[in-house]
Amino acid sequence: MASVREYLRTKGKRERTGRRINYKERIRGHKLTIFYRFVLGIVLVAAVAAMAVVGWQNREYSEGVVISSTPVSKVAASSYLQLGNNILTYSKDGANCMDSRGVVLWNQTYEMQNPMIDINGSVVAIGDYNGRTIYVMDASGNRGEITTNLPIRRFRVSANGIVAVILDDARVTRIHLYDAAGNELVESETTMEQTGYPIDISISPSGELLAISYFYVGSGSMKSSIAFHNFGEVGQNLSSDRFVSGYDYPGNVVPFLRFMNSDTVFAVSDDRIIFFSGNEKPLSAAENFLNEKVQGIFYSDQYVGLVFLNTEGNGRYRLDIYDGTGSLVNSKGFDMDYTNIIFDGDEYIIYSGTEYSINNVHGVERFTGKFDETVYLFMPTQKRNRFLMMTQDAMQIMEMK
Repeated sequence: MASVREYLRTKGKRERTGRRINYKERIRGHKLTIFYRFVLGIVLVAAVAAMAVVGWQNREYSEGVVISSTPVSKVAASSYLQLGNNILTYSKDGANCMDSRGVVLWNQTYEMQNPMIDINGSVVAIGDYNGRTIYVMDASGNRGEITTNLPIRRFRVSANGIVAVILDDARVTRIHLYDAAGNELVESETTMEQTGYPIDISISPSGELLAISYFYVGSGSMKSSIAFHNFGEVGQNLSSDRFVSGYDYPGNVVPFLRFMNSDTVFAVSDDRIIFFSGNEKPLSAAENFLNEKVQGIFYSDQYVGLVFLNTEGNGRYRLDIYDGTGSLVNSKGFDMDYTNIIFDGDEYIIYSGTEYSINNVHGVERFTGKFDETVYLFMPTQKRNRFLMMTQDAMQIMEMK
């Protein structure tokens, strides 16, 4: 009997242990099932969201409808430019800034023979070629004035209002940096015999990096050089001119040089487009050789567009689009005698005074149409399918459907 009772106790213990083990395994299995379902749900939601985004980016519009119109009279001999989300109007006699409702935010009067404009985001600098004064403004109004003792040849403004200026002083060319209030931050000089003549400059959004394109002629040859100067902490322990990197291009002219963003710079010469990378000591990252003459250069913080006369394919013109790494993203042929090309994220607009085309960089033409009247400015708004138009008598909002 004892052996029978011992057997039954042992059997019961095994069964209870087995039940506990099975119960724990069931809990574990249930938790894993819930986890897998959760992960699957996230994957499905992400997939649906991605499909929705791609679908929206590739969506073709069927029409453009004007949904609002505000009376605004265009002053004779004035021009419109996009200033952040606002509109800059300028002429030889002054400038003003309006918001998207047509409300004037500020007016600035001046007298200039050849006004030059440089815009970086929502900051604008306005000065006269050969003049002595540069006005620095943003949406809130005048941030300050820069007064120079020498003729102004060229200038660039950063996103925080620092201005780099090329000044002419007979055989010496001076390059100065000022803050928006007009305080001189940096002074340097160059001669044709030393480095050549600076034909273009660009300044990073922070104002810490300065890029200069020099053109040099001597001993029967010519060359261009691109030099980078760092006025932040990195450049403090270097030479007095804060030089951090530079490149020579024998037999070339490099007349166009711009920062796309804080760590990407591009330059266009007569035979190539060059990309530089780095927010401290920019390095040459890519070069693409060009076999045709560049007709126009347009860019954003993500893309660069070069316009050529089209020798093959459809259209009189061809737009080649590069990303910040120097890779050719897409090419588009078109016939429009364009006024401007604007990049907005992955979308770009080609427009003239009478017609427009909305596309994305992946090759989808979303809409092409004609304006009902002459348009002097056509720009995207903060809402993806709405665009602002400036005509002779009105500010209009068009919605694409």
